[in-house]
Amino acid sequence: MDETEKKRFTDIVEWLDKEFSTIRTGQATPTLLDGVRVESYGSMLPLNQVGSVGIEDARTLRISPWDATQVKAVEKAIADANLGLSVMADSSGVRVIFPELTGERRQQLVKLAKSKLEDARVSVKAVRDDIMKAIDAAEKSGDMSQDDKFTQKEEAQKLVDAANRALEARFGEKEAEISR
Repeated sequence: MDETEKKRFTDIVEWLDKEFSTIRTGQATPTLLDGVRVESYGSMLPLNQVGSVGIEDARTLRISPWDATQVKAVEKAIADANLGLSVMADSSGVRVIFPELTGERRQQLVKLAKSKLEDARVSVKAVRDDIMKAIDAAEKSGDMSQDDKFTQKEEAQKLVDAANRALEARFGEKEAEISR
C-alpha cells in the first residue's frame, strides 16, 4: 500500500466534509456562502473577496463589503443564490438571517446528507476495487507472492474500513447538527 491509495481515501473524506459544509442547518455558517459570487466592477468575485463575513449571532451573519457601493450587489447575489435565507441591507453592510428549520426541512436535509454519504461510499468502493485489481495483477505477473497478495488485500481492507468509519462519523455529526 503506498501513500497515493491512502491519499485517495483521505480525499474522499475531505470531499464529504466540503459537501456537508454546504448543507444548511439552523445555525449561521459562513461556509454556506462560499459559492456565492458577486458582480463587482464587471467581474464575478467570490463573496469573501468583496467583503468580510462574520457571525453576528447563532442565526445571523454580517457581511461588511470593503466598498460601501457594493452593498446592493452583495444583497442581490445572496438573494439570487436561492439558499432560503433572509437578506437585509443596512448602513454598515448586509445581514443574512438563517430561518428556523421545520421538521420537514430537517428530514430533507438529512436525506441530502445521506445521499452525499452514499456518493462517498461509492467512491471508496471504486478505490478499493482499483487497489484489489492492482494487487491481483501484481500477483499474476509474478511481482508478488500469494502470501503478499493476501497481506496487501488485508491492509487495503483495513484502509477501506477506516475510511468508511470516518465517513459514518462525519454523517453522524452532520445528522446531529441538523436535528438540533
